[in-house]
Amino acid sequence: MSHKPTIILVHGFWGGAAHWGKVILELAHRGYQSVRAVELPLTSLAEDAERTRKIVTQQRGAVLLVGHSYGGAVITEAGDQPNVAGLVYIAAFAPDAGESPGSITQQHPPAALANIEPDSDNYLWLKADKFHESFCQDLPPEEGVVLAATQKAPLAGTFGDVITAPAWRKKPSWYQIASEDRMIAPENQAAMSARLGARRVMTLEASHALPQSKPLEVAAFIDEAAMAVSK
Repeated sequence: MSHKPTIILVHGFWGGAAHWGKVILELAHRGYQSVRAVELPLTSLAEDAERTRKIVTQQRGAVLLVGHSYGGAVITEAGDQPNVAGLVYIAAFAPDAGESPGSITQQHPPAALANIEPDSDNYLWLKADKFHESFCQDLPPEEGVVLAATQKAPLAGTFGDVITAPAWRKKPSWYQIASEDRMIAPENQAAMSARLGARRVMTLEASHALPQSKPLEVAAFIDEAAMAVSK
């Protein structure tokens, strides 16, 4: 078991590290003893990437970075460290140099874009009464209520922060598309995954909340990537 890389999971907007809970349990069942979920401040891409880099630096041996949603931009910016063996994108942004999550979103605006609103402190919130239908329509409504109440809003500026040197140009990558995603348009996901030259692209019929609604499939996909980088 010691050859397995450390799995570092990076969450996106409107959630925290706990969004990976179901996936973490599935990875444990598959024998992964070293799994970390980063808690991002969601204050800027630079600060979020630095927080992730610090976690990566603390690990012994190879690391597999996994990003969901905006977490994909974070692993793209932070994944240039020598012990990062690969990148896994789960319904995630994978920007190129000079691109931001916001600029990619504008190419094909997602169905739920109108349900995001700023507060007086310039944090972006997903409207609570629209959270379930926007973010996680394939989860029970009760789970949507909890996710809406516990959502973690990013500073609006984070959406426009650009990538400097995309790690996917140097590291092997994998991409899992959510075909029913209302937060990142599936058309954008397809374009980004094609551009990556990913080792494998898989499409799941799922909402944006893949780690919660499809944890078995997400964990299996991560396991596949981890085994590939371990060879």
